[in-house]
Amino acid sequence: MIWPRFFNQPKPIACTQEAKLCSDGSYVGRVSPKCEFAPCPQTETVKLFYYNPGKDRGNDGNILCSRQGLAAVKREIPISENPIRDTLNLLLKGELTKEDKAQGITTEYPLIGLILKNSVLNNGALTLTFNDPNNKTVGGSCRVGILWFQIEATAKRFPEVKEVRFLPEELFQP
Repeated sequence: MIWPRFFNQPKPIACTQEAKLCSDGSYVGRVSPKCEFAPCPQTETVKLFYYNPGKDRGNDGNILCSRQGLAAVKREIPISENPIRDTLNLLLKGELTKEDKAQGITTEYPLIGLILKNSVLNNGALTLTFNDPNNKTVGGSCRVGILWFQIEATAKRFPEVKEVRFLPEELFQP
């Protein structure tokens, strides 16, 4: 007797619906055939620079509006083809933790409508093209300087970035 082909097929295995928390905050479930957890996404640690006004004061107590107030925070991002762009997009989300805030770290990011459209690295010069339809990158010189410094310092954490340029040139102008 010839057995039908479907009798020779392995039976599908149903795995439990448990989830595992990965270091990047994502979850993975169990997968067939052994019902082991799927691998977590590969991540890398990056530094974002936000602002701590408490570290940016002159002898008279006034805010200096300088790079002295930049404060590094570590974050995990998935390994990708463009970690510079991914890191800057994370900075622009402005997601501070309770611990960051407890240390006095602040940011005006996210700025409504501000989008990083393109990032091109050429011979150490990183050109960042933004779309800012609501003109959220303009204001007083102190404010726009701090916004600029945060992006520039974050980008320059990558050893291949020596210089940061912004397009359109009207961005981050007082």
